[in-house]
Amino acid sequence: MKRDCIRVLKKKGEPIRRLLLEMDLLDNSARISSDEEYLLLPLTCKPEEAELKELPGEFELTEHEFEEQKGQLKLEDLLDVVPHFEIVGDIALIEDDVPEPEKMADAIMKVKKNVKTVLAAQSPVEGEFRTRRFRTVAGEDRTSTIHKEYGSRFYIDLERAYFTPRLATERSRILEQVKEGETVVDMFAGVGPYSIMLARKSPDIHVVAIDKNPDAVEFLRRNVDLNSVPNVEAIEGDANLEAEKYAGIADHVIMNLPHNANEFLDAAVKLCAPNGIIHYYDITPEDDLFDSSLKLINEAAKRAGRTTELIESRVVRSYAPHQFNVCIEVRVL
Repeated sequence: MKRDCIRVLKKKGEPIRRLLLEMDLLDNSARISSDEEYLLLPLTCKPEEAELKELPGEFELTEHEFEEQKGQLKLEDLLDVVPHFEIVGDIALIEDDVPEPEKMADAIMKVKKNVKTVLAAQSPVEGEFRTRRFRTVAGEDRTSTIHKEYGSRFYIDLERAYFTPRLATERSRILEQVKEGETVVDMFAGVGPYSIMLARKSPDIHVVAIDKNPDAVEFLRRNVDLNSVPNVEAIEGDANLEAEKYAGIADHVIMNLPHNANEFLDAAVKLCAPNGIIHYYDITPEDDLFDSSLKLINEAAKRAGRTTELIESRVVRSYAPHQFNVCIEVRVL
């Protein structure tokens, strides 16, 4: 089977192999190949630019014909269907209404050796702090873990602060846009996935990370220390109120609060320096993906006596039937 792969000198291959494993990029269904000088490490998919930058030393991204790893256990071998689940750190998350959750959890733990706990969600994302309730289906009875993403580490308690690994690619896309010397305001920072990744890019990037959830800010501060990024300023507070203190400083404003970000648009415009960029996230219906949200952004700019220039509008992912998570990026002039 032909796979994208990393080609690296044997003597320098082990650190890259370990990091690919941490990033869930190493394809364990294929047997690692080698010749006299080089290792060929099979990949689950072609890495993003940000992921490649995390890999140490010199290597080459290429393709190779790999042998299948014999005896590799697959979920479809144990279940009638391929289950839908997420992995955060060493915790797998499933929905509580799946048929035979205990059977699914057992299969996941047999196949995914790094999973120590399987949790079933017992509520949707709810409340002011966007948290969920879980029950332990299998493994260790806990909701906290350390999640690794593009070389960053995040301490998370899934019942006390919201986090999703599904936006990892989106976070890396924003990372490519932020330049050294710029200031970023992350209005709804949570445990810091955007903020810390951006701060790690350069010590000359200043990040103001705001969240109203005291638990999220506690974990954010812990993650600032965990990743050695003193250029993150962690603030517990309402983003609408904090905007008064930081008016006009932001080259980028990240508004990742789907469903409610529109309530903070006046504050976001106030935060923007001349030519500052707002990264606005929303959940929208398929028959009105961008227009209504863009109208709200433009109205907020007009109230502040400013104008906007559309940079990009894009679908990030499917959210529910006929609903999509979208991102609209505008420059505030």
